[in-house]
Amino acid sequence: MNFTTGKQLLDLCTEKNMTISQAMFLRETEYLEQDSVEITQKMEHAYNIMKQSIQRSLNEDLIGMGGMIGGESKKLNALRKSNKNICGPLVSKAITYAVGVLEVNASMGLIVAAPTAGSSGVIPGVLCAAQEEYNFEDALIIQALFTASAIGYLITRNATTAGAEGGCQAEVGSASAMAAAAMTQLMGGTPAQCLDAASFALINILGLVCDPVGGLVEVPCQNRNAMGASNALISAELALSGIPSVVPIDEAVEVMYRVGRSLPVSLRETAQGGTAIAPSACHACKTKWKLHS
Repeated sequence: MNFTTGKQLLDLCTEKNMTISQAMFLRETEYLEQDSVEITQKMEHAYNIMKQSIQRSLNEDLIGMGGMIGGESKKLNALRKSNKNICGPLVSKAITYAVGVLEVNASMGLIVAAPTAGSSGVIPGVLCAAQEEYNFEDALIIQALFTASAIGYLITRNATTAGAEGGCQAEVGSASAMAAAAMTQLMGGTPAQCLDAASFALINILGLVCDPVGGLVEVPCQNRNAMGASNALISAELALSGIPSVVPIDEAVEVMYRVGRSLPVSLRETAQGGTAIAPSACHACKTKWKLHS
């Protein structure tokens, strides 16, 4: 029970009449011979950490190591609670939670790198918001996380999730694709629709550069996690409506990898280009570091 491409995964789901989460679970337990109880417990543990990181950001005063972020999730949450938010409740919660997880990460708190620390807010932002808005039981969220992990596996198997290798499209883009597929399954989507949602999410932010100010996972990383969460929800809605992706997931992954490799080194996590060298960003980096140190 193994697959290395999206086509193989879809064929397997069709042949066995199963969801992507079931196929991924069987790959882990049968093909890789992992204990089924243990692997479920590990996923439950990961989800608990995701939820805890969100609550930390909403209830504690966190400041990133570089001093450039901290408190943004509380501000977004206050805006939502005052009914002055522009986005609907699901999107507003998702971006609030995604932003919050990056605050925990930047302050050296415990997060789940899903798939990376720099993109760690996307999946918890989407899934925790969805659970609250639709009253999903934890068991369904755990299944969705196996769907997300299947997409993450396909990307790492055939491309990369590293910003240093593929830009932010490889980090936030991959996280967004994983969350999009997970959300699509949660809402009753077919395996084909889950893969379409993942493809949409990757293509939507194709070419996104990695340009961390000061070389830290703070700015513009935090805002991009919010964008990644909203992109995941948009992509899931497109797929659930029955809109097919012209470019299948395997091709989308390959295109993302090629685009990432073609980005100049200055735009791949080196802090030598993009936002990282904007005069105001450089000034903020110096002053924030000085005040925070």
